[in-house]
Amino acid sequence: MPQVPRIRVGVGGWTYEPWDESFYPAGLRKKDQLSYAANQLDAIEINGTFYRTQKPETFQNWHDAAPEGFVFAVKAPRYAVQKRVLAEAGESISRFAESGLERLGDRLGPILWQLAPTKKYDPEDFAAFLDLLPARAGDLPLRHAVELRHPSFACAEAVDACRARNVAIVLAGDSEHPLIADQTADFSYLRIMGTAEGPEAGYAPADLDRWAGRARVLAGGRQPGDLPAITRPLGDGRARDVFLFVISGYKVMNPAAAKALMARLES
Repeated sequence: MPQVPRIRVGVGGWTYEPWDESFYPAGLRKKDQLSYAANQLDAIEINGTFYRTQKPETFQNWHDAAPEGFVFAVKAPRYAVQKRVLAEAGESISRFAESGLERLGDRLGPILWQLAPTKKYDPEDFAAFLDLLPARAGDLPLRHAVELRHPSFACAEAVDACRARNVAIVLAGDSEHPLIADQTADFSYLRIMGTAEGPEAGYAPADLDRWAGRARVLAGGRQPGDLPAITRPLGDGRARDVFLFVISGYKVMNPAAAKALMARLES
């Protein structure tokens, strides 16, 4: 059965030593941290897949540790996104898609393809890369998001290339990367990177209110007024999934920021 569109909030990964003191209960076993985090948050962006190939059994274990309704975004491997010529990544992409992703089942969210900050926009190469992104892993349909971290991608041509293929452009907030707010797929993918040491929840309350409001607007199929698009703004009014991850910044506070956002979105 199709799931009702919703806003999911999470963090990157679940293994981070300072979280042993700030997020996880005292005495919690390392092997139980994923299950605990998955019951506190709506989603987690898996980082380990970026660095090494995982076994099908690992994907199954991740599935089994998470409750129904929880999803994992999966970061595609660096050997597929750090090539000088992205169009030559076909074999690497296929190997990743066939590594066991389908074992995540209904816990699988979007696949994140994070390009290097030094990778400049090449229209032909980028389009060829997008055409390599697989529609399925086994019988499981896939959704794709690309994080474009070089300023040259902030152009209408790159936006249109993603929109033509229903590939989301990551909205990178509070970061040094270009903020491309154009919505190019039937879901939205946000990564916000501005947590700091001072605020109780990593972000000032007004900033948390602002991001929660933006997520609500996107979920309603509209463009946030303070995030203008390069091309046409979103305005179809169709409910859509939104994935909002608190990433980088002052990482020790990211779970607190995610939970504070969840509380605002539930009120």
